[in-house]
Amino acid sequence: MIVATDVWGVLDEKQRLSWTFTPFERVGPLEFGMTHEQAQAALDGVLRAALREGSTGAVARADFWLEHRPHARFSGPAVTAYYDRSIGLAGIAVNALRGPQVTLDGIALVGQVPSRLEDRFAGYLETHDKELRYSQCADPCSAQLGLVLRVQRAGDLVLSRAVMVAEAWADRCWDTTEGSIPRQEWKTFEW
Repeated sequence: MIVATDVWGVLDEKQRLSWTFTPFERVGPLEFGMTHEQAQAALDGVLRAALREGSTGAVARADFWLEHRPHARFSGPAVTAYYDRSIGLAGIAVNALRGPQVTLDGIALVGQVPSRLEDRFAGYLETHDKELRYSQCADPCSAQLGLVLRVQRAGDLVLSRAVMVAEAWADRCWDTTEGSIPRQEWKTFEW
């Protein structure tokens, strides 16, 4: 039986998988350009494919769920992979509640208080001479890193949901209408 609080349960940092983000190359074991089968094999035993949706367009989506972990009372969606038919794995969105903790040069990107993360991110971009952009939803972004810091509901709170993209999708990654990130991702706010 699922208890109502399980829907909004957020993993503690020690319960999360630990991944690193290398812009335009990889997020944890996932490499941009992989096929769905390669991504599934890379996540075998850690995350399981729970949903795969093709589309009539150029983009398909797959959700990977967290396997039951010791000391965690729930499982659920952890990572959404977006595949571009011409390049393979092109976008990776990490769930704020149950996703891996993804770091960029020591900055935790997932499950964070958005305003604090935005400050750290802005400082990081400034020291690395990179431009800070904002989406029409006020999400901080960097096309030079292929990174969008979105938010996701966690009960009465919102936490950071990182979306990382391949170089081919980086141009206008902040643009909710003309960028390559699927509209479905821009509408994701729930668990």
